[in-house]
This record gives sequence, C-alpha cells and structure tokens, in this order.
Amino acid sequence: MDEIRALGEFGDELLICGGAYGNLEALEALLARARALGIPPERILHTGDAAAYAADGAAGAARLTASGVHCLQGNVEQQLAEDGDDCGCGFAEGSSCDALSASWYGHARATVPAELRAWMGQLPLTMSFTLQGKSFLVVHGAVRRINRFMFASHDEARFQRELARTHCQGVIAGHSGLPFTRSLGGRVWHNSGALGLPANDGTPLVWYSVLAPVEYGIMISQLPLDYPYRRAMDKMRQADLAPAYAEALQSGLWPSHDVLPAAERAMAGRALMPRRWLWRHDGALEAH
Repeated sequence: MDEIRALGEFGDELLICGGAYGNLEALEALLARARALGIPPERILHTGDAAAYAADGAAGAARLTASGVHCLQGNVEQQLAEDGDDCGCGFAEGSSCDALSASWYGHARATVPAELRAWMGQLPLTMSFTLQGKSFLVVHGAVRRINRFMFASHDEARFQRELARTHCQGVIAGHSGLPFTRSLGGRVWHNSGALGLPANDGTPLVWYSVLAPVEYGIMISQLPLDYPYRRAMDKMRQADLAPAYAEALQSGLWPSHDVLPAAERAMAGRALMPRRWLWRHDGALEAH
C-alpha cells in the first residue's frame, strides 16, 4: 500500500467522483458520461468507498479495478481488506447510521471476494497531482484521519488544521457524501459528493465534478448525474438489505441525519443545482 501516490501533472480536465457505494448502475452511468465528455479513465479519480450501501460492492469494485480509474482507499476498503468487524465510517456508537451500517457492511463483507479485498488493501491512502500549476492532495475523509467528516458549514479553523498537514494548494476529499467547494485563504477544499447515494436534497440525482484548466485558472464544475436508480433499488431489495437506503435512492433523502451539522440538516430536501467556480491563478475563488 502506498501512503501517497503521485499522479504527476495533468494538462487536461479531470473528473472527480467518490463513494460508488456498490451502486453499479450509478458507476456505469458515470463512466458513460466520462466517455461522452471525452475524459479517459486515466483522468478520473475516485475518492474511496467503492462498496457500501448498495448491493453490488463486488461488481462495482471489479468494474473500478478493470477500468483504469485512479482509486483511493476509503475506510470501507480499509476495513474489508483487514476483515474488520464494522465499516469504520466514524458513526457514533448506537446512532441510526451505526445500526443501519450493520446490514450493508455485512453484505459487503460476505460478497466481496479475497482478490478484491487484496486490491483494496493495496490502494493508496492519498494521491497527489498538479493542474494549472496548482498542487493537489486527494484524501478520503480528511488529511489527518481517513473517516473524519468534513462539511461545508464547518468553521475555517477546522479546515485550516487539516491544511496545516499539507503544503498543497488544493485538497480533494470524499466521505461526507455532500458536494461543496470551500475557499480558504487562497487554498481550496473540494468534495465532489457521492456517486452511489443522493445528496439528501430530495432528488434521486447523484453528483460528480470536473476540474478544467482555463485561461485564468481552474474551472470547478459541480454536476448532477441521472441513472436507472430503480434497478439499483431492486437489487438492494433482492439482497435483503435494510430498506431505508434503497428507498433513499428514490426519495433523495437520507434515512438518518446523525452525522450532519445543523446547517446541512436544514438543507435536507432542497434540490441542489449545478454550480461552477473559477479558482483563479491568484487564489481567488469566484462563483460563475
């Protein structure tokens, strides 16, 4: 396992996604979208948790490893590689998220074969690259800890404590499941949102992002993805998984808000819209 995997310098746009979560239908839709955009697998980054809430953890992980996409190790990969007793998500003990995770993690533990667990265990914990002269670090949860939740509403001091661990100008992260881009004194923290589960916004859409080099810096686009979610729901029901997350694929609402800060709880059910930011060469972040 690499502690950090250097991907080098990219000269063209990158597609960022994370949290495929065993949702094969969403993953296939994402790969099809990338082909339509002309973005090859070697310019796609997955920020971890290939297996989780949905039924196709094994098939989704196999698809990722065969695809050529750059994959990061999330807490679920880490736990499956070590045959851990739980998902290692960082849920509070006794919370609804903790209770519900027993069903989907048990399914993943029973169905993901040894060769894929070995692949998961060899994935890097961090990746680095440069784009338009800016240096990036890719992490799963936070720089300090793989399963730390970082949300847009957290105070700047929390982000700055994480940024103090790296000299990179940008951090790309996953884990929290909600898309956002945060400006931090000329540096940027970006989360593409989750690919395998809606963003708790009352729609079945899932999210990814594109980072494109432009004349004045980097254009960061937060983008929705439609996919055949009913097929994924049917698979979850056939696998006898807890129904709450299958229903969430259609309702777009998470069955529990335990992990969410108050600001993100207040946004539940409010449909997200595509957004774009220009991260200028001088460090300023402008909404477009």
